[in-house]
Amino acid sequence: MGDDSSGGRLVWNHSTHISGLIPVLERLITRGGIQTVTPGVISRARGHSPKLKLRVSVPIRGGYKAIARQGKSVQEVFILTNLSQQDLENAIAESLN
Repeated sequence: MGDDSSGGRLVWNHSTHISGLIPVLERLITRGGIQTVTPGVISRARGHSPKLKLRVSVPIRGGYKAIARQGKSVQEVFILTNLSQQDLENAIAESLN
């Protein structure tokens, strides 16, 4: 994926991902200040999100946990970054477009 000079890297821990999530994460890792993005566990949720959404959930050591939703699927995404939560949310919003 990316190297240290061109941005962060995307870690593939799972073989399945929410549809459309990987291209968004690939755009996200090109932004400055993001070291590593790791998609986590997929689960089912109540409700339905017709469009892919990615929102920052809680701070973790070295970054933030985000939640991706599409349809009835939910996937955790761990983002190691030195960006503020607001800057990360802005980067995510731009990567979703």
